[in-house]
This record gives sequence, C-alpha cells and structure tokens, in this order.
Amino acid sequence: MTTEISDIAPEAESYEFRQRLSATPGGARLARRLAGVQLAAWGIPYGCALAEDAELVVGELAANAVLHGLVPGRDFELGLRYDGRRVLVEVSDARGEKTPPEGLAPAGRWSAEGGRGLQLVEAVAREWGVRPRPPGHPGKTVWACL
Repeated sequence: MTTEISDIAPEAESYEFRQRLSATPGGARLARRLAGVQLAAWGIPYGCALAEDAELVVGELAANAVLHGLVPGRDFELGLRYDGRRVLVEVSDARGEKTPPEGLAPAGRWSAEGGRGLQLVEAVAREWGVRPRPPGHPGKTVWACL
C-alpha cells in the first residue's frame, strides 16, 4: 500500500511545502507549528478536524524521525501536499534501515510510557506507510494521507 505524491489528485490544483529541519525536539515542535501555518495559508483553518489531524500526524512522525531516525549531523525533512480534498504528510529521515514495526503494539498497552505515536497516526489517517527515499538520498520517508 504505497501512495505516491503523484497519486494525490493530479488533475486538481495542488499545493506543496517542503522544509528541512534540525533533528532535535525543537525541530519536531517547529515542524508541527509550520504545518498548521502552511495549512491555514492553503485555506484549511486552525482548529478544524483536518488541520488538527494533520498537525497531530506531523508531530508524531517528526518526533519519531528525531527519536528513531537520527543520524548525527543530518536533518529531517517535512513535506506537505494538499489537493483540495486530501493532505499528504511526509517526514523523511536519514535512517533507512530503521523502519516502523510491521504490527503496531496492542491497544492494551496505552499505559506504556511510549510507543503510541504510530497508533495515533493509524487512527486519524486514511492510510499510511513507509518507503525508501529516492536514489542519492539516504533514509526513508514515512507518509500519511488524511
């Protein structure tokens, strides 16, 4: 199940945003804030369900990129695309060998201290997945379509 950017309504006018950010907790927080600002600029108002879900997904994927995808001295990249109906969120990091687990932790583990980020992504996204980055760009991209 792989959704590529080109699969997001190519016939419609679409908007795209890309930004490299430091692979730090501050960079992850900034990614979430930038997503909200960019979506508002595209006409998706703060506080609506789509904006809130997209910000949640960006926050979780960016936090995972910082926590699990960190390669010292390498940034992570946030990508957003909106075609008037759907938002595609992409977060790329430099660790291609470290991918999300095949099966998510059972729901009964909500009391655990961590490990719920991808469960939240799965709960709000229509679909999500992971793919390698293009040749010449080390790492992986975790994406979610809302």
